[in-house]
Amino acid sequence: MSANNPMVMLVPRQDSPESPAENALGSQPTDNPTNALREPDVRVQSVARAMKILFAVAQSESGLKTVNIARNANLPRQATYHLVHTLMATGMLRQNERGLYVLGLRVGTLAEAFRRQLVPSQHLAPIVREISKMTGETAYATGWMDGEIVMLVTARGTNPVHATEATHGTHEDAHARASGKLLLAFAQEDVRSDYLSRHALTARTNRTVTKLPDLYSEFERIRAQGYAIDNEEFSLGLCCLAVPLDNGVSPFALTLSSPANRFQRHFDEYLAAMRRIAANLTQFREDPEI
Repeated sequence: MSANNPMVMLVPRQDSPESPAENALGSQPTDNPTNALREPDVRVQSVARAMKILFAVAQSESGLKTVNIARNANLPRQATYHLVHTLMATGMLRQNERGLYVLGLRVGTLAEAFRRQLVPSQHLAPIVREISKMTGETAYATGWMDGEIVMLVTARGTNPVHATEATHGTHEDAHARASGKLLLAFAQEDVRSDYLSRHALTARTNRTVTKLPDLYSEFERIRAQGYAIDNEEFSLGLCCLAVPLDNGVSPFALTLSSPANRFQRHFDEYLAAMRRIAANLTQFREDPEI
């Protein structure tokens, strides 16, 4: 392995005789990310329902009717009707010229504040640590920043042999990384085209996708299945799995890196664990009193 490529090295762990990941994942069913805000877990039901409505609208391509909002958010139709009108009155939703509900102008204030106030490592670190804890593998979070796909936070694996932590700020060859392909797949076309026009599809290994039509075909598969895989495309012997936050609406992705043989054996467990974690972000807060 190349010494200037910290992500691809596989490091033996000296203090653990066997892998904790072999029995760490369990067989719990995968949660649906659309229903990440589960009403029994919250204190104010109406607020949780309003948030479900906003997420449902945000995840739509061009807006939704009330009946579609109720179905996508798994809410009673009458409650949805009243909450939609409340959200319209507060400027969080509006109706477009086709009569569909879309995000209102005041959401822009929240979006701008999010960009201004966000410290990615602070918010994503507990989630990444949980992935590493559950799987024993090296985990990291990646996101869009100033037009680049950047490594934001990492957590070292605990298995006897694991991928080393990637350097924060790493951003090259997104087309060969699971996280990069996932973020590109869910990006708007103008953002995706701009990125790809500025970055060559370099062949990291003989498995790397280097033709644009083939890469776009993979983007379609990623959107359909809801996850992305790096099958030794960035480095031989290393595989990665990436899942989106909020069904791809969020500009961040969660990723796990593993030696290829262990990755193949535990893929289903890894995918279930990561989807479960991504669907329940609120339980991984730094301060439980917030």
